[in-house]
Amino acid sequence: MAPVRKRTASIRLRRRGESSVEQDLKQPECRVAQESARCDSNQRSDSQAVQRRGQARGAALRGLGEKQGVLPSLLFNMLGFLRQPLVVTADINLNVVALTGVGLLSRLWRLTYPRAVVFDEVYYGQYISFYMKRIFFLDGSGPPFGHMLLALGGYLGGFDGNFLWNRIGAEYSSNVPVWSLRLLPALTGAFLVPMAYQIVLELHFSHCAAMGAALLILIENALITQSRLILLESVLIFFNLLSVLSYLKFSNLQKHSPFSLSWWFWLMLTGVACSCAVGVKYMGVFTYLLVLSVAAVHAWHLIGDQTLSNVCVFCHLLARTVAFLVIPILMYLLFFYIHLILLYRSGPHDQIMSSAFQASLDGGLARITRGQPLEVAYGSQVTLRSVFGKPMPCWLHSHQNTYPMIYENGRGSSHQQQVTCYPFKDVNNWWIVKDPGRHQLVVNNPPRPVRHGDIVQLVHGMTTRLLNTHDVAAPLSPHSQEVSCYIDYNISMPAQNLWRLEIVNRESDTDIWKTIMSEVRFVHVNTSAILKLSGAHLPDWGFRQLEVVGEKLSRGFHESMVWNVEEHRYGKSQEQKERELELHSPTQADVSRNLSFMARFSELQWRMLMLRTDDSEHKYSSTPLEWVTLDTNIAYWLHPRTSAQIHLLGNIMIWASASLAMVAYALLFFWYLLRRRRSICDLPEDCWLRWVLAGTLCCGGWAVNYLPFFMMEKTLFLYHYLPALTFQIILLPMVLQHVSDHLCRSQLQRSVFSALVVAWYSSACHVFNTLRPLTYGDTSLPPSELRALRWKDSWDILIRKY
Repeated sequence: MAPVRKRTASIRLRRRGESSVEQDLKQPECRVAQESARCDSNQRSDSQAVQRRGQARGAALRGLGEKQGVLPSLLFNMLGFLRQPLVVTADINLNVVALTGVGLLSRLWRLTYPRAVVFDEVYYGQYISFYMKRIFFLDGSGPPFGHMLLALGGYLGGFDGNFLWNRIGAEYSSNVPVWSLRLLPALTGAFLVPMAYQIVLELHFSHCAAMGAALLILIENALITQSRLILLESVLIFFNLLSVLSYLKFSNLQKHSPFSLSWWFWLMLTGVACSCAVGVKYMGVFTYLLVLSVAAVHAWHLIGDQTLSNVCVFCHLLARTVAFLVIPILMYLLFFYIHLILLYRSGPHDQIMSSAFQASLDGGLARITRGQPLEVAYGSQVTLRSVFGKPMPCWLHSHQNTYPMIYENGRGSSHQQQVTCYPFKDVNNWWIVKDPGRHQLVVNNPPRPVRHGDIVQLVHGMTTRLLNTHDVAAPLSPHSQEVSCYIDYNISMPAQNLWRLEIVNRESDTDIWKTIMSEVRFVHVNTSAILKLSGAHLPDWGFRQLEVVGEKLSRGFHESMVWNVEEHRYGKSQEQKERELELHSPTQADVSRNLSFMARFSELQWRMLMLRTDDSEHKYSSTPLEWVTLDTNIAYWLHPRTSAQIHLLGNIMIWASASLAMVAYALLFFWYLLRRRRSICDLPEDCWLRWVLAGTLCCGGWAVNYLPFFMMEKTLFLYHYLPALTFQIILLPMVLQHVSDHLCRSQLQRSVFSALVVAWYSSACHVFNTLRPLTYGDTSLPPSELRALRWKDSWDILIRKY
């Protein structure tokens, strides 16, 4: 297909002040052909006259300025500039306009259909509702930027967050702006079409190859399906391609206009696009590393360029450092900053976070702990929360029940009162910090704060028994010591209830133990064992609560040994009955404990990375090996009454051809490389460099977005392959052009090859049209036609039984 030529629009504007002068100087129009020479001569002489008059007028103005001394030279320059015609030139590539138009049409067509929850919309929709209601949540699938973009669509559409996202296929209520929520993924999916065109052009391949890449993206069924729903894959692919396109434009400008305005724009846009890709999903980091690697290689060659001065090279490296490292880091922090500003209310995921983080949110723990004193003192009543939070958040707990005399495995116990970690708030979670040298269980006036290294006793508030450990094996962890509340049975087993307080996150050895903020561990004075959450669930005699043990210090440090005070009050009642009433009452005093942004960011980032997602088997889960050959599909939606349905199912002609093209590229690349090693150059140097860069970006883009899934222990789906597939599709027309230009020796061979390419593309269009009812879901097919679409036995096409 011949490329459409670029149209140039020029607009010329003249100052009205010049009209009177130029009207006097207008040339009479030549009336006959024989006088044309004389007219040309007159025009030249008159134009010279105009120039002389303009110079005389400029000299007069300068003379006036010199005489009066009020007009600076800058004003004269401006007047001179304004005397000239003002020209605005716009280059419009009609190819890009047309491709953008058809891309928008394919993605926006009947975007609100179906007006029901489709597959993972049930997952992302919940987070959109949380944003609308400003409720904090934690998602381990990736940073918050992608979720915020989807929520932006809801905000612009006036969504109030009131919808129950609990079932695939549920009809959307009237308050859900479906079109606005699906708009952003659709727009990013549509822009993939012209971006593929631009990437191939920036790699210096033909317009025909660029159109081929764009049209293949246009008719790829899986990309269309994924971009028409409230999902993030199309957004991720958009920023992946934008980062590659921006870097290519920057790299091409490097050759002839470094440090120009457009050079800076594309350089900075590359860093922004890379950070946005990482901000949408963690998989975006691999495309970022690919672009960073290519930029590093180019920078290395730049350092060796002897035509550049040392200062110039330093400026180049500094600009790249800012764009590729500083900007992505700042952008990544900005995503979390906005996320944490928006989500300031307590929500269902609070308990995963630390007590300090929870206290920084409105409601929830912040409401419970409102008014707590900051410094823990002797006589303080506290609840102790395990900082580790695994397998679930829990609090140090005790109750009247004792350990059984004999365990199931025949081992004996101390038969002391049980100490566990309980995953719910309960009055039995309260402990009193006691001074071993005094009997009182109330706070003095003024309070005596507890400091790092102090020896304390922990008294269980409801039973008044002291926390104890001794040389008896724990029930489920026989290599550790049993932890209990001591009961005096009048036998030869004395109490061992002294603990040394160590503040783990202290700034000095004189730090005071602080509510919520201090992370502490308790070291047993007699045995040096550390109070630790083992994480094992006790049997029925322990009410399935979590085991707490004494771990020897010599076995190393672990976060499960660290605790923090969550709820805290100053004890005022010495009598047990009054103290029990006091333990049931809420806290009173208020202390502000606002965490810094970096502290909240660090904790949230760590929790996101450590959060284990549900890796249970799904009906439509698949393996990476099944993706390349399209041996799997996903049924996204089925109409409740008809056979209309939406499937994530790719254009099998494009998928197979893209894989073959990448194999062909690899074979040709190594063949050329071997021959160049023998000093046989089949390609000119510029063609070879272009071929290598195309393969680095496209094959590398495929590899970094595909191979990591083989090492991931999580449930995988077909849509995880789409970012890698996009790079394969862009490579395909470049391989076809290379075959036509360099492997077809005669014009006849090129003509035959071109005819084959046209036939192949026609078959890809036929496949797209055949699968269209499963892509858009707007057509109800009879069972016979649905069975005919099951081209592979592994494809799960839904057929109703009437």
